[in-house]
Amino acid sequence: MSKRNLSRQQRWRIDKVQAERARRADRRDSRDGEKLAAGEYGPEQGGRVIAHFGRTLDVRPEQGGKAVRCHLRANLEGLVTGDRVIWRAAHDANDGVVVARGERDSVLERPDPRGQLKPVAANIDQILIVFAVEPAPHANLIDRYLVAAEATGIAPVLVLNKIDLLPQHGGELRDLLARYEALGYPVVTTTTERAEGLSALQARLAGRTSVFVGQSGVGKSSLIDRLLPDEELRIGALSKDSRKGTHTTTTARLYALPNPGSDAEASGGELIDSPGIREFGLGHLNEQEVAEGFVEFRDLLGHCRFRDCRHRHEPGCALLAAVERGDIHPERFASYRRILESLGET
Repeated sequence: MSKRNLSRQQRWRIDKVQAERARRADRRDSRDGEKLAAGEYGPEQGGRVIAHFGRTLDVRPEQGGKAVRCHLRANLEGLVTGDRVIWRAAHDANDGVVVARGERDSVLERPDPRGQLKPVAANIDQILIVFAVEPAPHANLIDRYLVAAEATGIAPVLVLNKIDLLPQHGGELRDLLARYEALGYPVVTTTTERAEGLSALQARLAGRTSVFVGQSGVGKSSLIDRLLPDEELRIGALSKDSRKGTHTTTTARLYALPNPGSDAEASGGELIDSPGIREFGLGHLNEQEVAEGFVEFRDLLGHCRFRDCRHRHEPGCALLAAVERGDIHPERFASYRRILESLGET
């Protein structure tokens, strides 16, 4: 899709709006500085961003309790849901100000409309790639999600949903799961149709901060609803024709998962939910990054006869030799080639 050309008047209006927003932020920051100097805010304390609304944030205190609506100092940019922050509560109101951002263990980024990578969530421990018995999963689609997850540096986990439908499709799908388990990927099976259907997934989520990704129709919204029974997730009505939930969330939000076990001290984990996270592509990756996203390729990269080997038909290609030996599954290698071809098309 070509970019829309803006008229001079439209550009002037946009610049005017941006300038006014900047002036408002400067005025607010000046008032915050005066209040901080006058001692109108309490002592610094740790917290976690659980939702982001432009220049304001919902921050959950480190010691627990109700989230507090906070605003940012002007020198703080790029905060996202999941960030650890230092904030100060106002003495006379139920709000506060964020004064610093803590170190990030990880950050999940997606390209914006201009192709620039922007952070969308931070301090994530694992990306759960959800697929289902129906619609039938395709290995190439799973591989695409795995490559995207590997590029983030955040551990991926494969989640097969709707296993109550599995018996009629058993053998081929189980072989596919075994292939990924042999590569070291954790595989979890789950269903929302049985009382015990979430137990393995809940065990995997415990004590970790997670995000779900996956194509439409695999049941992500249904899983989240069951995992967070007390939260209002703003899920739209089911379409009678497509039977797919329409998710109307407009911002990433971090939820504390209830502990399903009997140990009151155990953590149920945390879940960051956002439509912007649920589906993310590969268009920002180059050929080298795609190859590195296939974990079984990594020890072989750089060992081809030719430094500029494209792993197609070149003599002395370490990857092609590994396919012939059976060290790389031919379907995985074919999937790698299809991904590269799709990048060329985009």
